[in-house]
Amino acid sequence: MIGISHIRTMREMMIETADLHRSYRIKKKSIEVLHGIDLKIHSGERVFLCGPSGAGKTTLLYTLAGLERPERGSVRVHGADIYAMGRREQACFRNREIGYVFQNYHLLPELTALENVAVPGAIAGRDSSAAAFAALARVGLSDRSGHLPAELSGGEQQRVAIARAIVNEPKVLFADEPTGNLDSKNSVAIMRILLDLSTEHHMTLVVVTHDQNLAKSGDRTLIIRDGSIHPTECG
Repeated sequence: MIGISHIRTMREMMIETADLHRSYRIKKKSIEVLHGIDLKIHSGERVFLCGPSGAGKTTLLYTLAGLERPERGSVRVHGADIYAMGRREQACFRNREIGYVFQNYHLLPELTALENVAVPGAIAGRDSSAAAFAALARVGLSDRSGHLPAELSGGEQQRVAIARAIVNEPKVLFADEPTGNLDSKNSVAIMRILLDLSTEHHMTLVVVTHDQNLAKSGDRTLIIRDGSIHPTECG
């Protein structure tokens, strides 16, 4: 029988970091949040990042997604060194290759659900109305396309955020506590959508969560503690 680790070695590498360091300065004190992290995530893999508050989970996710530059080390996504790029090139790469789901949705309040989902396409200079409607339908919200965020429940707003994140068919989807503001029923539903999307589109999924039960639904759980990774298999 072929083991899980051997199967991973045959997959395309999607995310790879080397000696990743990230720190913050509070007054005159420097606090290191990421301590030389080396990480490999393969194409189509579903990885959950868990750990206590302040351990560096969100900082790591932002750094992997090209949203926070590390002081030292490299991040390669789909073969590209994202911090070796200029700002414009990096922004285009993120728009094309990466989707991101935030805990607080980050929807534009003056835009309808459909218009919010179409934003990444508009940034790329495309009319993505049809793709946006298809993405909304995929998360079960085609009948709410004309509603403003304030007219939607928290679970519906998060589904709009997911649709926006996948409208450009990214290779990688990052999600930062995507169920953190939701009740248990909506949390399970949102996680099911993310996992199904990953399977259907062979999309790499990296999720930050405090919920150990939800984390067990992935391929791997990585425990972040004191800025370092402590790997453990799910289940």
